[in-house]
Amino acid sequence: MIRVLLADDQTLVREAFAMLVESAPDMEVVGQAATGREAAELARSSRADLVVMDIRMPDLDGIEATRLIAADEDLAGVRVLVLTTYDTDENIVDALRAGASGFLVKDTRPAELLDAIRTVAAGEALLSPGPTARLIERFLRSPCAPTTGGPECLSEREREVLTLVARGLNNTEVAEALGLSPLTAKTHVSRIMGKLGARDRAQLVIVAYESGMVTPGNL
Repeated sequence: MIRVLLADDQTLVREAFAMLVESAPDMEVVGQAATGREAAELARSSRADLVVMDIRMPDLDGIEATRLIAADEDLAGVRVLVLTTYDTDENIVDALRAGASGFLVKDTRPAELLDAIRTVAAGEALLSPGPTARLIERFLRSPCAPTTGGPECLSEREREVLTLVARGLNNTEVAEALGLSPLTAKTHVSRIMGKLGARDRAQLVIVAYESGMVTPGNL
């Protein structure tokens, strides 16, 4: 059972999401927050597995709330799925830097939101290629990477794997592209995360873009 915390300053939005989440047999809503600070506090007290986080909220915005959650060692297993209007919330990259594992637009289909929750709760990054990748690349300009290492510490095979992960491929697709078994691909991804000190695949994508390993031209 995936324990979901909903954070949005609009009551109707939260209630609609709550009804949707509760309709899934493998999920339950364990809390609702109207501000970023409340979301960060409830993430601990509710023992949530995942926070569906709005960006624009009073008191403390979703980015800062995400940063608080990601920085808390006691909340290391809590994932954050950020919601954005996409065209206007270009600070989504700041949310990824802060520790979010992915994002969705608010007008996404109900089934897609449920699938996204499952994906992020399972430790995967919800970052699709195409427009999302170009958005990330355009705004990753500052030198502050969220990791402790860099691609230079990776083997040639690991660099190949990282490049494919950054293009939006899952472990199975990476394995097919490189002629590996899915288990071997998963092992490579885990080792890369360990070497780079990355929290999840979302941060691996950021490293790949910041290092220049991946750009929109080679997607």
